[in-house]
Amino acid sequence: MKKTVAFLLLTFMIAFLPACDENEVKQISRDGSIETIISVDHLDQKHDIIITSHKVWVKNALVKTIQYKDTIPTLGQTSQEAENSEGDTKMVSLKKDYEVYITVK
Repeated sequence: MKKTVAFLLLTFMIAFLPACDENEVKQISRDGSIETIISVDHLDQKHDIIITSHKVWVKNALVKTIQYKDTIPTLGQTSQEAENSEGDTKMVSLKKDYEVYITVK
């Protein structure tokens, strides 16, 4: 199973790298590709949820969607200055977000 996941991620990254720039990919080839989406949502005061979704495309048809969800601890709160449309500013409390890094070997 681990070899299959590693192969799928490697295949995805090889197909994805030539299309990379500083922005997200606008259009992917769906002739034969794997589209991976990673997101982190705030679940409650103590927990976040990381969602990893893989869409497998063959001949422009979505043949399979694989999704994993894991509960992880929240990073807590941070304070940030916010401005409304009238230009008034005040300090607000926000939940910290995880940084996501992907390493391909």
